[in-house]
Amino acid sequence: MFPLDLPRVFPRVHCDSDEAASATASPTSKAVSALKSVKNVMSGVFDSHATTAADGQHYLSKEQFVNAIAPARDLSKMGRAQFAILFRVADTHKQGRVSWEDFVVFETLLKRSDADYWIAFQYFDVDDSGTITYEEFKNVFNENVGPEAIPFDFACDWVKLYLGTKNGQHVLGYNEFTQLMKGLQGERLRQAFKYMDKDQDGFIRPDEFKRIILEIAGHKLSDAVIERLPSLTTVNHPSGRISYSEVVAFHNIVRADGGSVPYSVIREAIAKSKDGRIDQNDFLNYCETSTRYSLFTPMEASIIFHFAGRGEMSQRLSLYDFGQLLDPRWKAPLDVSEKPVITAKSVLHEIAHSAYNFVLGGIAGSLGATMVYPIDLGEMQNQRSTVVGQMLYKNSLDCVQKVFRNEGFRGFYRGLGPQLIGVAPEKAIKLTVNDFIRARAMDPETGRIKLFWELVAGGTAGGCQVIFTNPLEIVKIRLQMQGEAAKLEGALPKGAGHIIRQLGLFGLYKGASACLLRDIPFSAIYFPAYSHLKKDVFREGYNGKKLSFLETLASAAIAGMPAAYFTTPADVVKTRLQVEARTGQTHYKGMADAFVRIYQEEGFKALFKGGPARVVRSSPQFGFTLVAYEYLHKYPFNGNAEGRGVETALTTSSPEDLSKIRARNALKILLDVHGEFGRRTG
Repeated sequence: MFPLDLPRVFPRVHCDSDEAASATASPTSKAVSALKSVKNVMSGVFDSHATTAADGQHYLSKEQFVNAIAPARDLSKMGRAQFAILFRVADTHKQGRVSWEDFVVFETLLKRSDADYWIAFQYFDVDDSGTITYEEFKNVFNENVGPEAIPFDFACDWVKLYLGTKNGQHVLGYNEFTQLMKGLQGERLRQAFKYMDKDQDGFIRPDEFKRIILEIAGHKLSDAVIERLPSLTTVNHPSGRISYSEVVAFHNIVRADGGSVPYSVIREAIAKSKDGRIDQNDFLNYCETSTRYSLFTPMEASIIFHFAGRGEMSQRLSLYDFGQLLDPRWKAPLDVSEKPVITAKSVLHEIAHSAYNFVLGGIAGSLGATMVYPIDLGEMQNQRSTVVGQMLYKNSLDCVQKVFRNEGFRGFYRGLGPQLIGVAPEKAIKLTVNDFIRARAMDPETGRIKLFWELVAGGTAGGCQVIFTNPLEIVKIRLQMQGEAAKLEGALPKGAGHIIRQLGLFGLYKGASACLLRDIPFSAIYFPAYSHLKKDVFREGYNGKKLSFLETLASAAIAGMPAAYFTTPADVVKTRLQVEARTGQTHYKGMADAFVRIYQEEGFKALFKGGPARVVRSSPQFGFTLVAYEYLHKYPFNGNAEGRGVETALTTSSPEDLSKIRARNALKILLDVHGEFGRRTG
């Protein structure tokens, strides 16, 4: 039955030594290690489901076998019970139970790249001869389909081409069988239409069309599409009947590939669209430009948009709309007219979610601020070239050397306390407001948001944070600047409490206008850049892709570079307004006066003083902050509002054992014969 004596490859023994392992594997150590690993996995799966029989051996019942091989999370419409069909293949001794040796054979078979067709072949090869006769094929077909199904004529020319009986009986080998199974649905469709078309005028009724499709492809369609199958008559023929061409066109869309071809074309066409939606012309144009020949006829395109658009073929559709035709488990969304019921539980959940976002923002912001805080000291934006007396620092390197020499390593973190106290609410507001506005401005079906709203979300988030940012930074700056000055002037440094009392409530918001001028454009640049880097450069979400840690970090860090540098002039002015001017230094009356006088006294370059240092600080800070925020945000509340998307067996990125996927695909091949295949014999 099998090309190899597979039960001997994995004898059911526990190898506790290299010698025992090498007895069942190739001589190389890598092969031995790989073989032991595979065997241990198989043994663990088998033992976790098997029970002990009277003879002391472990066996799997039909139900236990299903639990062992069925995918834990399947996106198809097939029920777990239908996997019992495969039990007949695994039970090679026909004892009604699967032994360890049987299980090893079956699992090893699933490692084949063509496991789905091999399993189907074994199912039809009742006598284990390695070939399938006409009688075998006919008997297995009839016993699984049943008399209530639409009749299939085994004496037709199509069957004779595969299983003719000239000069002795013709049998099918494995390769011939695979081709027969691939074409079987098409022949069944032709015969079913001819059977229903009693008057042979080339048309059938909508209910007859629905019966045909349910028998050969019902397991591939969502309930929404099944319910509307009769509506196909409205696409081309208002007479109320459906032609053979339409039946074939519909079947071509949902045939044995499970819709993978239309899905991939639709997904790529939508990815290239500006609004995350396409119409029928966009779809056909993309088919023409992306391939050397047209993948779909105009009739097939009309049918796709008819069912995806719920009868409105002229509208632009999102990937979520197409899900109802391509995803068997698709469910219609709630009617927009239905108002959500507000309960105490839902209110508490929203409060908890908001509180959780604040906690995440605080943790992520504190991490990012701590990692780059020493760089902030070296920006030297308050270092003036026209002062009376000695200049504190010649450059950033000189600043680092003097701080370390005079204050030690702790000097680099002077003022960190107030920074961390204020960073939690600051980052929470910044990140939460951005997410909040984006979620409400985003198209829930496409996950797209217009650039205008991206800028509004980011800018608003930056503006809201100033209520915490300004007091935080004015205290931080004065703590940083007084450290080295105190050494030069022989004065004792003052604490944060003294500075707060000295400034008062209104003093804490000195330079707030400059702070707004910096933070609003910074966030308006940063968040859209971060989002587009993830999606457009690193292709997040494309075919279910999730970004790696380095890709996420790179997106966040790169986005911070232009945001930090182009807002440097506002940051320079803010710093000058917030720092306490010493004797001989220029006093500024306000933001406009500061801009003018810095330009007049120090030149245009002074407005970008510390710009590179801001890039060096902000880029990694926001990189680590956003990475931490996103990774923490996955647990336990998922606050990622990026649209619904279409999740099918084709797009899911969840890890799944390849052998279980192949078992599912083998079951699909058998169900393509008839949607109730195996239920009568299971």
